Amino acid sequence: MRGLDWVLLAKDAVSVGDLVSADAGGLPIYRVMAVADGKAWLQDERRPAVQVMPLDCLRWKAANRRED
Repeated sequence: MRGLDWVLLAKDAVSVGDLVSADAGGLPIYRVMAVADGKAWLQDERRPAVQVMPLDCLRWKAANRRED
C-alpha cells in the first residue's frame, strides 16, 4: 500500500473499493467492501474476515497512487 496520498474523509464520501484508515498513512489500511446505515464493511490485507466498523471511526481516504 506504499505510495498513497491521503485526504480527510467525509463520511458520505465512502464508496465500495475505497482504501480508508483511521490514521493518514497509518495501519491498518482497509478496502471498503460495502457501505450501509452509517457503517462500512472492511477488509485488510492481514485478516481475510470482513469487519464492520462505524464510518465515524474512519478519518482518511486514499486519494491517488504516486509513481515511485
